[in-house]
Amino acid sequence: MSTIKNKVQLIGHLGADPEIVDLKEGRKLAKFSVATNETYKNNEGERVTETQWHNLVAWGKLAGIVEKLLMKGAEVAIEGKLINRSYTDKNGVKKYVTEVQANDVLLLKKKE
Repeated sequence: MSTIKNKVQLIGHLGADPEIVDLKEGRKLAKFSVATNETYKNNEGERVTETQWHNLVAWGKLAGIVEKLLMKGAEVAIEGKLINRSYTDKNGVKKYVTEVQANDVLLLKKKE
């Protein structure tokens, strides 16, 4: 078996305009969320759509592209990897975060 990699592929719509952070060392960080929908029929035969929200980050040059091209409602294809991290909030409570670090972003359709 070949080596299994940490790889995520998503196609969905942006929930809000990306948040852009300009860091001290001149790098950019883009934070944004993407909604994906899955439709199925439940036991009663009714069509049900479930929406999952995914938190994403993009760094450097890709963050600049995200800043210029992406906006709320745009349909995008994302390829990246899962990142798990933790931090302590201002109340001293440890928080855990899972997000997708984007390696490639493709704008499929602009919001109409």
